[in-house]
Amino acid sequence: MARGKIALYLDLIRWNRPAGWLLLLWPSLYALWIAAGGLPGWHLVAVFVLGTILMRSAGCCVNDVADREFDKHVKRTAQRPVTTGAVSVREALVLGAVLALLAFLLVLTTNSVAVYWSFAALAVALAYPYAKRYVSMPQAVLGVAFSFGIPMAFAAVQATVPWTAWILLLGNLCWVLAYDTEYAMVDRDDDLRIGIKTSAITLGSLDVPVIMMCYVAAMAVWLLVLLGRIPMGVIIPTLLVAGGQAVWHYTLIRERTREGCFKAFRLNHWFGAALFAGTVLGYAVR
Repeated sequence: MARGKIALYLDLIRWNRPAGWLLLLWPSLYALWIAAGGLPGWHLVAVFVLGTILMRSAGCCVNDVADREFDKHVKRTAQRPVTTGAVSVREALVLGAVLALLAFLLVLTTNSVAVYWSFAALAVALAYPYAKRYVSMPQAVLGVAFSFGIPMAFAAVQATVPWTAWILLLGNLCWVLAYDTEYAMVDRDDDLRIGIKTSAITLGSLDVPVIMMCYVAAMAVWLLVLLGRIPMGVIIPTLLVAGGQAVWHYTLIRERTREGCFKAFRLNHWFGAALFAGTVLGYAVR
């Protein structure tokens, strides 16, 4: 395979932009720790780290195929490989299928419950790229897709998906709504012109207040689940660090500039990293 083609494939899966898979990774990992009551074992950690990278990459392939006509009219996405024709639709779909198959092979090393739930996760991931055509807040669909690592983690550890997993999923859904609305604010003018539905458009002037409420809700759910499981001496500083980042993001998005909103989105993975670090530390010292 020509070196130039490999570079195009790496660009297609956003290899040089790891923020996307980090946003997926942190909730999946802290769910693993909560499900196991501590370190879940390095096998499961490896499965979820590699599986997250593979599935996010596969999702990029499907998303770019679904959005190739829209992306031509958006400044930020006009030069994507599928949009420009540098990578064909068939190539992108084949690459996405291969990556998804590799992720599925990883799931097969866990248990049958996790395997069953992986099909639901795949269905939601495939539905998201088309949601923006019909749903006024497609970010909610993305929130479910980006949160499905949580029930998958509980399934892999406990061979069941308890209510705790769904509560955590709801909290993470709030976080996804926060950062993906910031992302949608970057393209709001272009999306209005071409008729795409996004939460930034639907919320209008309420975008910033709702984003901040979503951050608060995400932290509240994490607190609710971890209260009594890990020491308050870890919970409080974790929430201070995560909350401090949310306040910083407010300063970036309050003027609704493209640069500020994109920076807030791009650095959002540190919010998830803070919650993950607090979870790991809490179980380590309890």
